[in-house]
Amino acid sequence: MLNRRALLSMIMLAPLGACVTGPGYRVEDGFERLLTLSTQRAFARLFAPDGFYDAQIARIDLLPLPENPSSKMRQIIEAVMQTGAVRRRISMMLNRVAQDAARRAMPVITAAIRGMSRDEALAAFNAGPTAATDLLREHVGPAVIDAIIPGVSQGLRADALEILGAVGAAATGVDYVELGRALATQAMYGMFAAIGREEAAIRADPAATRDPVLIALIRPQR
Repeated sequence: MLNRRALLSMIMLAPLGACVTGPGYRVEDGFERLLTLSTQRAFARLFAPDGFYDAQIARIDLLPLPENPSSKMRQIIEAVMQTGAVRRRISMMLNRVAQDAARRAMPVITAAIRGMSRDEALAAFNAGPTAATDLLREHVGPAVIDAIIPGVSQGLRADALEILGAVGAAATGVDYVELGRALATQAMYGMFAAIGREEAAIRADPAATRDPVLIALIRPQR
């Protein structure tokens, strides 16, 4: 069962005007409905208890490693990841942080759905199974990262401190801003992977949506 915050999030993601009738449906309307419903379904799954962790397509399993092999932060992370029990604790923590980030990202994503140009909407709607999601990610992905970095960094600082201390790591050796940006990027890709999965499912069986616009406009992709 969704908690109150998740329920409010779902209300914000309510499908676009359901009163469209007649044969003259516009593809851009279908594009908005397709992405809105895909986003609604994806976030419903991600907002469930342990939703990010349980969604294999979005799950984050490891702390991102800095590129510099001699950096102190990389050494700390590698030390933390030595045992399975610690790795699982870290994975659960990362996915809780990512789930909170998804709530902050949602308004940015839903606003962008309505901001696509007609030509882009037409091209993406008639393309591959995740074309609309891919277009949306290209447009808004950087803005999503910027929107969630502060909360991600704060969440890491609060939740990772105990775990890092358990292996004797000096908390001052961790750049939480750098780590936050890397994790925010992973979380962003996880969100859009979840949205893309829902888009592909809708395209494969538009009749299951019971949305007359999507049923009329989408040719099921086998």
